[in-house]
Amino acid sequence: MLFMDRRDAGRQLAGSLRHLRGAGVVVLGLPRGGVPVAAAVAEALDAPLDVCLVRKLGVPFHQELGMGAIGEGGVRVINDEVVRMTGVTEDELAGVEAHERQVLESRARRYRGGRAPIGLEGRTVVVIDDGVATGSTARAACRIARERGAERIVLAVPVAPRDWTERMGSDADEFVSPHTPRDFYAIGQFYVDFAQTEDAEVVACLAEAADRAVGSGSGSDSDRTRPGPVGAGDREAHGATNNEAVGKGDGSDREVYIQIGRTTLRGRLTVPEGAAGVVVFAHGSGSSRHSPRNRFVAVGLNRAGLGTLLFDLLTEEEEADRANVFDTGLLAGRLTDATGWLREQPECEGLAVGYFGASTGAGAALWSAAEPDARIAAVVSRGGRPDLAGPRLPGVTAPTLLIVGGDDLQVLDLNRAARSRLHCENRLAVVPGATHLFEETGALEQVTELAGDWFTDHMTPAAHTAAGF
Repeated sequence: MLFMDRRDAGRQLAGSLRHLRGAGVVVLGLPRGGVPVAAAVAEALDAPLDVCLVRKLGVPFHQELGMGAIGEGGVRVINDEVVRMTGVTEDELAGVEAHERQVLESRARRYRGGRAPIGLEGRTVVVIDDGVATGSTARAACRIARERGAERIVLAVPVAPRDWTERMGSDADEFVSPHTPRDFYAIGQFYVDFAQTEDAEVVACLAEAADRAVGSGSGSDSDRTRPGPVGAGDREAHGATNNEAVGKGDGSDREVYIQIGRTTLRGRLTVPEGAAGVVVFAHGSGSSRHSPRNRFVAVGLNRAGLGTLLFDLLTEEEEADRANVFDTGLLAGRLTDATGWLREQPECEGLAVGYFGASTGAGAALWSAAEPDARIAAVVSRGGRPDLAGPRLPGVTAPTLLIVGGDDLQVLDLNRAARSRLHCENRLAVVPGATHLFEETGALEQVTELAGDWFTDHMTPAAHTAAGF
């Protein structure tokens, strides 16, 4: 390991960027993990800090394939060759861009509050992430910064593969990385603490940098913007840390008993103050609400401002009959009934509802989501068996994310086959090197980040209204 955490990585990276101090640079962090790194660099260089918000424009029927990217201020970078080869029409491109623009603007408001983005025209811009693996996001960020008027772009990361500059092409004018080890498998292997960076930490980093700029009185009005009034949500963000448990203090966190016919199912309902929605977990293969993996993901979602319901789909007596564990219809029915119960709870009134299904629970989640009046905002499957939803798959309208380990080959094939039957917005995300239980270092963190982004993006009011897109 080279870094204790992202802040430590930023301090080490700043040592390689000393030549930029006093050059009037702007530091841009890639949300979310790149922002704490960038915050340490900006402080060391006495430079303003901002986020570089980038949204990939995926081909509608093959979203992993990017046909361009968008940034703030109406900036768009289109890959005309991909558009031409895939036959995407102008209307289809406009539809994808409109959706991604909504997500981008929502995140900008969340991260900056009332502050305007820092102008980049004619400036030297340092684009920072917590590391580089494929480099696709970093390259897109550099292009967006260029389109926003940056005169010179420096792409800087604490750690990268030895051949990383060859992958980056000419998107940046200078590449800086103090550590380029030969044996590079994943960014997380070089951090002692590589826990997911939450939205609250991004907000806090940007607010602290803005306060520091105002206090120093340095810089011009174009790159130093005074923060607006701090509301209750901002005060919570300032005080939040990655180790705090959501549900303590403001919000609701309670044990619940869900009555379904003559059966009583136990669970835990956690709803942070101001939650955008609630995610209901469907456990797989007989696991319960105590599943350590699902609890890990649930805590991450809570910190991202989402409520969670962890509950037992089966009683202990029912679990003794293994046939029940694989009865997708039974499990889906329980999930549907529990969702009806959830919507009647006072703290969940009016909130969007999403499903997170693990293993066989993913089949139940998709089965339930296909019900005509389900009104599910989004579905995420972790190492799931969507194939168990069988003929119900074409009826799913909720945007669906399938997360599979790269080394979980049999389940990966099942997910690819099931995805071909989905008619809704969907994506297959493969976590490199991960096996079925995502026990590898950093694998479950990647699952949590992917799930959090998917739910957050699709639980905004506009996205929830257009869940069938």
